[in-house]
Amino acid sequence: MKNPIKLKMNMRNLSNVTKLFLLAFISLVVVSCHNRNPRNNKSLTGWSSKDKEKAGFTADSEYKGQEAPPGMVLIEGGTFTMGQVQDDVMFDWNTTPVKQQVRSFYLDEAEVTNSEYLFYLEWMEKVFPPNDPNYKNIYQSTVPDTLVWRDVLGFNELLTENYLRHPSYADYPVVGVSWLQATQYCKWRSDRVNEKILMDKGVLNSIYEMDSLVIRGRNNYNTDTYLTNPELLFEGDSTIYNYDKDGKVKQVKVSDGILSPKFRLPTEVEWEFAAKATVENREYNDIRGRKKYAWDGKYTRNKDSKYQGDQLANFKQSKGDYSGVPGWSNDGADITIQVKSYNPNAFGLYDMSGNVAEWVADVYRPIIDNDANDFNYFRGNIFTKKYIDAEGKVVIVDDTSIEFDTLDNGQLMPKAMPGSVKYVPITKRDAYMRNNYEKAFNVDARDGDLASTKSYEKEEDELDTKPRMYNSPVKPREIGESGLIKQQYDKEVRSTLISNETRVYKGGSWKDRAYWLDPAHRRYLPQYMSTNFIGFRCATDRVGSMNYKRRKPTTTKIRY
Repeated sequence: MKNPIKLKMNMRNLSNVTKLFLLAFISLVVVSCHNRNPRNNKSLTGWSSKDKEKAGFTADSEYKGQEAPPGMVLIEGGTFTMGQVQDDVMFDWNTTPVKQQVRSFYLDEAEVTNSEYLFYLEWMEKVFPPNDPNYKNIYQSTVPDTLVWRDVLGFNELLTENYLRHPSYADYPVVGVSWLQATQYCKWRSDRVNEKILMDKGVLNSIYEMDSLVIRGRNNYNTDTYLTNPELLFEGDSTIYNYDKDGKVKQVKVSDGILSPKFRLPTEVEWEFAAKATVENREYNDIRGRKKYAWDGKYTRNKDSKYQGDQLANFKQSKGDYSGVPGWSNDGADITIQVKSYNPNAFGLYDMSGNVAEWVADVYRPIIDNDANDFNYFRGNIFTKKYIDAEGKVVIVDDTSIEFDTLDNGQLMPKAMPGSVKYVPITKRDAYMRNNYEKAFNVDARDGDLASTKSYEKEEDELDTKPRMYNSPVKPREIGESGLIKQQYDKEVRSTLISNETRVYKGGSWKDRAYWLDPAHRRYLPQYMSTNFIGFRCATDRVGSMNYKRRKPTTTKIRY
């Protein structure tokens, strides 16, 4: 029999050896992982992040990736066939199938609701009080047109009084909002989201709780102004900032990756790509079949046994039938309905077919020019730059220099809000020797500009009047004694409504038949007009990788 004392010593020695081996293995793994992390490697100059920081240079960012903004979902980009799959019964031929590539982006999972828009109105009324002569037209420019519910042969007066503000409709999509108003909301949302981020990070104090600070007029947070120069905010009031241990103002830069990219309306290509959600029809690297609606299948009724026969969206089923018979409502609504009342599509987006149609960013043209650009297509670019004064300083719009556009319907719309950076179109000098653009205004590029007319060989400076490709109505601009534009109609006969101020809206609504639920369909309306069936949702860019996951192999081994 072996000596029990010697056996215990051998076991103890074995345990120590095992511990040493495990320690060496863990150290090797840590070092290996450390070397695989590019942020811990030395740069091409041999300087590590710590070396840069010690010498007073900017250290490498500890950015860990973009987070989804509140209320948004990631739409992973890719290629898809844009255009319709059913018969073109309208014979307008403006949805001819074309193949497009879309970059990844974020999109609101539902339309902007009345309660969300009322927060915007309340903020605007507080910061730009209508009783102040400097701001009297600002708040009014943001208020939706509640009279869109009126009908000369219908009784809807209660909706004009209640739909926007009554709590029963709080979670219903906001309507009566023009394209211009929706765009202004997106800009405002960008500032409120980034303002909240900076307050949560401790960069800004809780400015709405400071007794010494009055948030009014130009004294409000603006992201562009902050990134240009933090001292331009609140007229250089340093009490709004927190300070680091060295007594320096905490300042966030674009390179920190903390601030959210700007919110905006989705482009037409983005919206249709998100609505179709062909990802659920993917088989390896191919799409099987073509989708007619936001959901899979060619019918509008639910197949599930529990809800069999119910409609999958809120739309007009037939003439005089918006909901079905009493006690057996097919879609649960006669007008709009609470958002998220139906199942989302494959991307997690609600109401991409039905409820309300939605504004997109594009200027309308009959043809999507796939030959011109098949990557993230968009029509409506006006390239601008920050306005620099004679002293070389960036100009901030103040309370006394607010400029307004007079719209064709007589309403006033501020060109830029007080406290924001003033932008102006780029000049020909700015675009000199560039091969990707030549001028600031590109809305009618290759479809309405001088180059697309019979006078293509001439320069605009040579012509007294620019030839028009689209004979759309023109608003006569006569100034009356009051200084306001006279309200009068264009007296000439016009052949089209297409203009550089005509915007696309997509998707069917509570007022449309099933034909318009196809995400491929395109309709248009002047950007200053609104209806009781058009709403909107916001989008923002995805920066960096296309998705949250690491890239997977593009090929899959098949086992037999």
